[in-house]
Amino acid sequence: MPQRNRDSIGNILIVAISVCLVASILVSVAAVALKPAQEANRLLNQRQNILVAAGLLAPGQSTSAEGLGINELFDLFDVRVVDLRTGEYAEDIDPAEFDQLRSARDASRSRRLSGDEDIATLRRLENYGIVYLMRDDAGNVEKTVLPVRGMGLWGTLFGYLAIEGDLVTAEGIAFYRHQETPGLGGEVENPRWRAQWEGLKLFDDEGRPAVELVKTRAPEGSDARRHQVDMLAGATLTSRGVENLVNFWLSDLGYGAYLEKLRQGEA
Repeated sequence: MPQRNRDSIGNILIVAISVCLVASILVSVAAVALKPAQEANRLLNQRQNILVAAGLLAPGQSTSAEGLGINELFDLFDVRVVDLRTGEYAEDIDPAEFDQLRSARDASRSRRLSGDEDIATLRRLENYGIVYLMRDDAGNVEKTVLPVRGMGLWGTLFGYLAIEGDLVTAEGIAFYRHQETPGLGGEVENPRWRAQWEGLKLFDDEGRPAVELVKTRAPEGSDARRHQVDMLAGATLTSRGVENLVNFWLSDLGYGAYLEKLRQGEA
């Protein structure tokens, strides 16, 4: 009986296809098995960034000074879905099931922004958005955290903006995903730069969004300085993007109507 040639083209193809098939099966099985863990890590990272923005957790930490973990701290928040068009709560939408970014891509649950409206370069604006509220024992709002996003230099920046109980003063900001250049636009993650946002007045006396990122801030004690943050060195377009996205989400196109109702006690 003739011996089979192991180096034949047919034999090599059979081995190669078999290896690829086995590898594909192993990768698929691993992806399915790891999906719950990946989703849990994504949720934990999201909550961590909300807590950092709200000043309840130090950057890079997973427990507070009191020893509370991420999930324990996050349970202090009341999570709601808001109709951005009216500023009213959407009582029929479960926040745990609502995906705001997916909603923005759905033409039936969003609308296209005009050029004049779209200062954050979003293209489409979802009808509903999530808010995270922390209240005191009397039910008064102590902190409000809003998801914000907008175009930087190389891509969209995603983050959270926390507002104090007066609904005018910033508590902090945290960006959790971006494509900006390390050492330049990537400095949006720098704790020293982020520290400037604490106490920043987000609105002017007329109630209009008034955040500015500037090369040189106005003199100490001036009205203009209350709204100003240092630009990111060497990252003019990223800085402009941050300014635009924050002011967009604070405007009536974003969460402006909701924040006004919250100030009036109507939300």
